[in-house]
Amino acid sequence: MELLAGALNASVALLAGAWNPPTRAHLELARAALGWARRAVFVLPRAFPHKPLEGASFEQRAAWIRDLASGHPLFAAAVSSGGLFLEMAREARALGAQRVLHVCGSDAAARVLGWDYGGMESIERQLEEYELLVAPRPLPFTPPPRLRARIHTLIVPALLDGISSTEVRRRIREGEPWRHLVPDAIADPVERACR
Repeated sequence: MELLAGALNASVALLAGAWNPPTRAHLELARAALGWARRAVFVLPRAFPHKPLEGASFEQRAAWIRDLASGHPLFAAAVSSGGLFLEMAREARALGAQRVLHVCGSDAAARVLGWDYGGMESIERQLEEYELLVAPRPLPFTPPPRLRARIHTLIVPALLDGISSTEVRRRIREGEPWRHLVPDAIADPVERACR
């Protein structure tokens, strides 16, 4: 894991994503995660296990999360060599994190728990190395009983419903209002990248 802004400490909440582009919802997730960890880290994986890199370049996305992290003393930004939560958790631990929580929506949590990891550790073993902080998206997530001790609900404002990177890109393409969905600090570069 390569840090782009900020630093890690003993307790981190990793917000991994494609960041195409970051939204105000991402910022709210990071703020909410600070109730569980001492640092919220925006993480851009070099490879995604479930989708190709399309749209904004890797460098643009890295710049966006670096700019977001620079705006709050408890935020950080990093690039990960791995694309799976287990790989990112191990990279964060190698930099000194002792407790690692992955922040995700209920849709991503279901994908993580149901993923075919092939020869890797089972999800039960993986959750010994990290925990999940799951935000309702759009519905609450109910983890299997055997995993409940390592999966927590992240309470976020209801106003985040409907805010997504996909919606931002759609609005930009169709000439609809969109700036209210992204952080002010990155609105101009997002507009240039997504047109």
